[in-house]
This record gives sequence, structure tokens and C-alpha cells, in this order.
Amino acid sequence: MTAASSDAPPSPALSPPGGTGGADERIDPRRLLAFLAMVFGMFMAILDIQIVSASLTEIQAGLAASSDEISWVQTAYLVAEVIAIPLSGFLSRALGTRLLFAGSAAGFTLASVMCGLSTSIDQMIVWRAIQGFLGGGMIPTVFASAYLVFPRSRQSIVSPIIGLVATLAPTVGPTIGGYLTEALSWHWLFFINIGPGVAVALATYALIDFDKPEYGLFKNFDWTGLLSMAGFLGALEYVLEEGPKNDWLDDTSVAFFAVVSSVSALVFFHRVLTAKAPIVDLSAFKNRNFALGSLFSFVLGVGLYGLTYLYPLYLAQIRGYNALMIGETMFVSGLAMFLTAPIAGQLAARIDPRAILMTGFLFFALGTWWMTGITKDWDFWELLWPQIFRGVGMMLAIVPITNTALGTLAPELIKNAAGLFNLTRNLGGAVGLAALNTLLDDRIDLHLARLNEAVNWARGPANEMLASLTAKFQAMGAGADATSMALKQMAGMVRQQSTVMGFADVFLILTVLFVGLAALGLIMKRPPAAAPAGGGGH
Repeated sequence: MTAASSDAPPSPALSPPGGTGGADERIDPRRLLAFLAMVFGMFMAILDIQIVSASLTEIQAGLAASSDEISWVQTAYLVAEVIAIPLSGFLSRALGTRLLFAGSAAGFTLASVMCGLSTSIDQMIVWRAIQGFLGGGMIPTVFASAYLVFPRSRQSIVSPIIGLVATLAPTVGPTIGGYLTEALSWHWLFFINIGPGVAVALATYALIDFDKPEYGLFKNFDWTGLLSMAGFLGALEYVLEEGPKNDWLDDTSVAFFAVVSSVSALVFFHRVLTAKAPIVDLSAFKNRNFALGSLFSFVLGVGLYGLTYLYPLYLAQIRGYNALMIGETMFVSGLAMFLTAPIAGQLAARIDPRAILMTGFLFFALGTWWMTGITKDWDFWELLWPQIFRGVGMMLAIVPITNTALGTLAPELIKNAAGLFNLTRNLGGAVGLAALNTLLDDRIDLHLARLNEAVNWARGPANEMLASLTAKFQAMGAGADATSMALKQMAGMVRQQSTVMGFADVFLILTVLFVGLAALGLIMKRPPAAAPAGGGGH
């Protein structure tokens, strides 16, 4: 099994089994229904990453958990998911798409029920980890199936569907979570999966006939590779989640898991390169388009998860919004993605995908550049256009990235490659969040120090502001405490302003990043055009 070299002509994905071209280029209704059921399952799995983010306070109260423990409701899911995603390629070949996906959907639904029934934080963490592992098995399987089941001439229909779900689900997650918690209770963040989960499990078990299992692969299963991969990726995810909150390597547990990740990585890559049947096949990276597409996917993860984090953080810290208000404000990005998806699909079928990809990242850059002018008074209307640019840019970028990365690989590489491709997006999100958190804290501290130097007794405007605030509090009956109250309010104003300036700096750095990635599109090879409907698929 070898990858297409970077200089060889790209190999098209397989046509549907049994297809001979011509009339057989049509989409089989049975397989389309099976694929749509899989897409819905993927939507559930990705949605559950973010759906709890707006309701962690309510879950913490319900489970009597500490502030340190409650973060594991997110971390446990992410650690398990990041291990399952690259493993999904092997499992999909060994078990077959039907058994893997239907079993994952059923298990995910059961784990969701148990999360909703949890009465302690320990129970919640265990079931969230199981939920994350099973969800992680579903996501890449959908991407792989899109390129193995449908002919290239139909990719303009299929690609926007998976692109929309992969980006829309984490964007609307906080919105849906906020509504469910407000209207019902935090338990329904998990119970909402029961009906759809059962339907997806039954539909995929009954309809999927894409491939056959290869149980013989388990005879050479690389347990050392699995354990080292789990240690490498799981510990890395922990370091990226906990590092920004605990001064990175100054914290004992973060330093310990950094060592675990480093040692495990050495063992993992040694096994991948030397084992007879490695747990993950990295040969797809020999294809230049796949390697570049994975890099773009990594940065797309920064934009997807990083901006989903920054906007709500600003609205909560500066504007004082609750979860529901944040969700309503963030809905704009999701709506923009939804409306752009069919346009992106049609453009991908008619225009050089490199041009669309570059345009998408430039839209990202335009949105983040707009945000560099942020003030403490920005509200829904000031955030409207940046969110529209983000939503449009997301869809314009992900469709050509996915098509270029996976659509030019040899068919036998796609299942493993789909796992690697999705892993890069998730790692991009994890690395991006850690970097953005650290960068934001550093810039806030820098601006706070500079503003504190500027706001001193020698500054006339500062003295005038202090006098004005003191007079206000005296008029309110504060008496002798008026001066100290005025000083406290001034300190809060300085802190708020330094935080806003920190946000502006982070958005400027993201602008530079997205412009740089747009320029990289110039060195990507143009993938082959999709065959016309009568052109045959093999």
C-alpha cells in the first residue's frame, strides 16, 4: 500500500461499487439515505464537543463539582475523541463501515443517557470519555465514505454537506446548549441525543453496504502502537487543555503529561515506520496536496474553535452576557455557513478550488481584521459583519480543503487519511485554543502594566476622573468610602480596557495567520476536474 507521490498524477476516488459510468453515475437513493444518516450521526458527535460549554456552571452545581473538576467534562471528551479519530481508519477496514458506525452510534446514545443520569462528577467524566471515543469513531468515517461511495462528478453535492456539518455543529453548539439548559435542564444536553441516536444506529445498520469487514487485520493488531498513540495524543490534549490555566510546565501534572506525550510520540512514530501493520498509515502525507490540505485543516481548526471561543469570552467578560444571550449573538455565523454551503459546492465544481480556498481564508482575515477595532461597547450589530465574514470564509475554505486533500488520494488510502485529516483539524483547535489563551493573558498583562503606569497622580485626566467618580459616590451617600470606591471602579475600568486591547491584539495576529495561509494556496497543485456525468468513474 503506497501513496501517490507528490509528482504523480492524482488518483480519483472510487466510484460507487458496481458503477460503470454513464447512467451509473447517479447517486443510489439507498446509499444517499445511509450517508445522510451518517452525517446526522457526525453532527451529534461534533455538536457534543461544544454543547456543554455554555452550561458548565449549571452542570457543576448539579453534580456538586469543584471548579477544577468541572473542566474535565470537556477535557475527557476531547482526550478520548482525539485518540479515536486516527484509530477509526483501522477499525473501519477491520469491522467494516456498517458495524463500526452503527455500533458507535448505539454506544454514543447509551453514553449520552448515562451522562444525563450521572449523579457525581466521576460518573460524568467516565461517560463523557466513552461518549467522546465513540463519537470520534464516527466523524472520519463520514469523510471517507463521501469519497469512496460517490463519484467525483457528485462531489459538489456531497462535500458541502459534510463541510457544513463539520463547521456548523461546533458553532451552534453553545446556542443549542444555552436554549436547552434555559428551557429544560442541563440533563437534556445529553437526553436530546436519544431519539436521533437510536434512529441513526438503526438506519445505518439497515442501509450501509459500502464495504466488507476484514477481520483478519486483528491478527496483526499493533497494541504497542495503540498504547503509544493514546499516550501521545491523550497526554498532548491534556497539556493543551490544562497548560494555559496552570502556567504550563510550572505545574507538576502538566509537566508530567508533557513528558508522557513526548516519550509516547517517539515510540508511536517508531512503530508507525517499522511495524508490519501500523495502527495508523502515514503514507498519505507523501501526497503534496494531502499534506498541504492537512496544514490548511490545522489552521482551519484554529479559526473554527478559536473564534468560537473568543467571541463568547468577550461577550461574557466585557458585555456581561449570559449563555443564552451569547448563543443568540453567535447564531449569525451559523446562519452564514448554512446559506453559503450550496454556493461553495457550486463554486467548487466550476472554479479552481485553490482560488476558492484562498478567498475563504481572506474572508477569515477580513473578519478578524475588522475585530481589531473592538471596544468595550461592541454589541450584536458591531459583531454582525465579522461573524458573517467568518461563516462565509469557513464554508468557502473547508469544501476545497476537503476535496483537495482527500479527493486526490488513491482509494485504498482514504480511510486512514480521513482520520488523519480530521485529527489535524482537532489538533489545530486544541493548539489554537492553548496559544490564544496564553497570548491573550500575556497581552492583557502587558496592556494592564502600561495603563497602570499611565494612570497615576501626575496625570491630569486621571485625577479628574477620580474626582468625578468620588463626587458621584458621595452623592450616593458613600461618605468616607467614596474615594476607595472610586479607586476600585477606576481599577476595574483599567482592567476592562486592557482586556479589550488584548482581544484586539489577538485578532490582529489571527489576521496575519489567515493571510499567510491564503498565500500558501499558490503552491498547491490543482486537483483533477470531476468527471462529467457520462465520463465513467473508475
